[in-house]
Amino acid sequence: MFEPPYPPYDPKDKSGYETVVKRWPVILTGIIDTIYRIDHHLGVSLETSDATSEDVTKGQEKIAEGKGIIEKIGKLKYEMARDRPLEPIPDDGEAFIDVYNAELKRLEQDKNHTWFTAPWLFAECYLYRLLRSYFCQTTHWCTFDPFSFQKEETFRSSGKAIYQLAKMMHELQVDKQELIGDSEKLGVLFKEMIQMCLWGNATDLSLLTHLSHDDIAHLQTVGKEAQQARKEFILKDDQDNVWSHLTSLQDNDVTVDFVLDNAGFELFTDFVFADFLVTYTPHVSRVVFHPKLIPWFVSDVTPADFSSTIPNLLSDTFFPPPKPVGGTETPGVDEVKALPPSRPEEHEYLRNMVTRWQSYIDSGVFSLSVPLDTPLGAPNSKADFWTSSRPYWDLKEKAPLVFNGLSKSGLVIFKLSQVDWRHQMASINAFRNRHRSPGWIIPYPQFTYEQSRRSSWYFPRDCRQA
Repeated sequence: MFEPPYPPYDPKDKSGYETVVKRWPVILTGIIDTIYRIDHHLGVSLETSDATSEDVTKGQEKIAEGKGIIEKIGKLKYEMARDRPLEPIPDDGEAFIDVYNAELKRLEQDKNHTWFTAPWLFAECYLYRLLRSYFCQTTHWCTFDPFSFQKEETFRSSGKAIYQLAKMMHELQVDKQELIGDSEKLGVLFKEMIQMCLWGNATDLSLLTHLSHDDIAHLQTVGKEAQQARKEFILKDDQDNVWSHLTSLQDNDVTVDFVLDNAGFELFTDFVFADFLVTYTPHVSRVVFHPKLIPWFVSDVTPADFSSTIPNLLSDTFFPPPKPVGGTETPGVDEVKALPPSRPEEHEYLRNMVTRWQSYIDSGVFSLSVPLDTPLGAPNSKADFWTSSRPYWDLKEKAPLVFNGLSKSGLVIFKLSQVDWRHQMASINAFRNRHRSPGWIIPYPQFTYEQSRRSSWYFPRDCRQA
């Protein structure tokens, strides 16, 4: 197995210390609050409804299991704050128990097996895998994602940006045939799409909302100026090389792979980018999306998140349709808060775009690397690796099925954020140099030590020859 030239990043510096002391306990408290609210609501409903004796029994069992999970998480918080050793993950029948526990034994031998001494990246991966074990050992909470409410509510708040992007894609559709034949304009749009995916919720949508022919020409100057202004936030930028690589692919059946990160608005922007690649460029035939199989780093995309995104976007209640200007109907307070400030036609633009995405899923142009109905925790060799603690340089040896699939891809887009970026960047470099794999993009928003809003991306140069 490959050994890195430098030791893994650990939580002994200021940033890592604050993660253990502040960030992780806040996440755990949020899970406790979520389970408590569900238990409380269920208990009240059992007392006030005409539930059958069987429903009451199941409800009481679920409440008891919920209390048990709360107790375990409370104990975990206590031990974390006191720098206790990381406990072995119980044999719960799901993936990577042996991997995590073997690493725990190795860390114990090195006396780095407590919450304040374990390598930060391993400890955070371990934390989410341990949390998963608390849920999957129950009967009534086994398929529960403790972060699903948070992901959904955050997504609901993105209505304005979503309608703006839907309008932008509608305007592209009008000039589709001309765009496909103009590589220079497509290259400008390709860079803007990358910016959109990179910055996520911080995207400057003003560059993407009006894209007539004149606007695209304007982007060739304004876009360059805007990207120049953002260069101080970019560690490595090879956009031109990536576009050149994509346009040089001779295969008529090119696949692009997205290794997904966050659900909600970021996943929406991934769909928009994928739609642009297959609908408006002649270079890509299909897109494969790679999810996480367990709740991971709070907001990562699970199969359930992926499957619910399009129905939510098509729902008239998830994003309420905009009211006509000057209408007589007076919406309620909650409706006003949820109402995106856009016009009725933009709701139709969104519906048309998302309907196209659904047709792509139905026809296989868009696909998930695992079945859409994959339940949480179900082992699958096509996705298990993404929730292991292993670095990417182990992909070929430890996940050959994933590696071989990605090696055939025209381009692989890694979406990385909350993990230790120094560790993963080293992993990608070592992986690329070791395995000579084609076409890797890594958009990577990340905080610096000072927790400023600086971001970075990395595009390996000479993707096929490196």
